[in-house]
Amino acid sequence: MATETKTAPIALTEKALAEVKNIMQEKNVPAEYGLRIGVQGGGCSGMSYLLGFDKAKDSDEIYSLEGLKLIMDKKHAMYVLGMEVDFQDGLNARGFVFNNPQAKSTCGCGSSFSA
Repeated sequence: MATETKTAPIALTEKALAEVKNIMQEKNVPAEYGLRIGVQGGGCSGMSYLLGFDKAKDSDEIYSLEGLKLIMDKKHAMYVLGMEVDFQDGLNARGFVFNNPQAKSTCGCGSSFSA
């Protein structure tokens, strides 16, 4: 059974939070879904970030972040502890940016890291 915990191990900036809520409205994401954040093998540095909408599974932790349901596999917490997710909407780059203090090295694309 998924467990609900109070303090999320990561933070979303105001811009990122607003963008996630906009996407949820625009794409009609079902209410039982939340924002899944985690990691997966791959990418040029060995691991890449996972960000998408999903239902909670038994192995997940669920956090409430300013009205947003944040879902994370318990095993992923050690890789993203203290991470901040931001959203950039500039001329050169548009998208989510991951600022992870746990990353020992990152690659140029910003979505891959090694721990």
